[in-house]
Amino acid sequence: MVAHVFLYTHFWEIVPLDILAWVLGIPLLLVSLLYLLSQIRQYHRLNRELKLLSRVKRHTIEYDMVLKAMKLTIWRIDIPNNTITFETDYRESTDNVVIPPNTSMDVLFSAMLPQYADRLRQIIKGMEEGRIEDCHEQYEMRVPHSDRTYWAELFATVEKRDLDGKALAIVGTSARIDKQKEIEQALIEARNHAQESDRLKSAFLANISHEVRTPLNAIVGFSDVLGMVQSDEERNELIGLIKQNNAHLLRLFDDMVSMSKLEAGSAAIKKSRFSLIEVLEKVREKYAGEAQRKGLALYVEVDNQTVKPYSDPERVQQILSQYVDNALKFTEKGSVVLGYDVHGNVMRIWVRDTGKGIPAEHCNERLFERFVKVDEFIAGTGLGLSICRSLAVSMGGRVGVESMLGEGSLFWVELMLV
Repeated sequence: MVAHVFLYTHFWEIVPLDILAWVLGIPLLLVSLLYLLSQIRQYHRLNRELKLLSRVKRHTIEYDMVLKAMKLTIWRIDIPNNTITFETDYRESTDNVVIPPNTSMDVLFSAMLPQYADRLRQIIKGMEEGRIEDCHEQYEMRVPHSDRTYWAELFATVEKRDLDGKALAIVGTSARIDKQKEIEQALIEARNHAQESDRLKSAFLANISHEVRTPLNAIVGFSDVLGMVQSDEERNELIGLIKQNNAHLLRLFDDMVSMSKLEAGSAAIKKSRFSLIEVLEKVREKYAGEAQRKGLALYVEVDNQTVKPYSDPERVQQILSQYVDNALKFTEKGSVVLGYDVHGNVMRIWVRDTGKGIPAEHCNERLFERFVKVDEFIAGTGLGLSICRSLAVSMGGRVGVESMLGEGSLFWVELMLV
């Protein structure tokens, strides 16, 4: 015991306290530095993770915004299990096909029209086998609990493959494209209509030369012969034929000028209160001579003599003149009658004939389009009825036809009384 006390006292006499403090403090300082370094590293690691999480969150928000803006749904196909899961769905409309997660692909295919389901089965098989990497397809789906369908479009790609190159998962997006398809259909119809109009216009240009040349040849030919005819009866007959061809030629040019004015919008509407019976009588008087030459009865049939609509009398007369001209052209026996009916504020003016009639398949709106002729062997430009429709529309009215083949026709124009 005395020895231990002696050694302890002797040690402190030999080793000064400041050196002892350094000896003991250095390890403590090193430990503190190591601890501080570890805290700094941890701080930087946590800071990086926070920044990464911030970027991931921002990326997720931007990702969702893109999906919403594009109205897309994201889905994933599990190839080994043959299942599909819709992860997000921002498609517009409420009649989309929606299925629970991990649903068999057969359920989805059953909702498609068969031709598209078969096509997509082949594509998915090709992607699974490594022959196809990406796909872009349009397809038609059945609306649930309905006979209707809707159009959709998908983009898909292989997400991952196994070591043998077989696909394990496919990811893709789908969107509704009904409006796009409607626009495509409208463009197709517009293109077809333009092609048809171009064809009809070409036929019209080929036909108009014949239509103009025929009366001109008659006028020139009969005029040359007129001076050599001795008989008054023959001379009067030739003069009648010249006048008839003159009138036909004038009608051709009137039709073309009228159509040009209507298309250019230079024909102003002049509405006024007028007597309808007076307009009908003017048209009857205009064609009375031609009707008499063909042995046809041409008359006006009305119950009320006091109807006075507020419209453009010149345009009404022009429509009725075209109707009567056509009626006389296609009627060999019987009569041509002008008349009108009034139902409330709507007035229907009509021209009825006992002519050859029109097949039912031609009694539609297309009959009133430009360059359309039911009988290509009858003289005419195919503009008359189109002019009638344009004139009626400009006055806020509409035109139409009722006919039976072999039993005559009734062409009408409806206008408002006030």
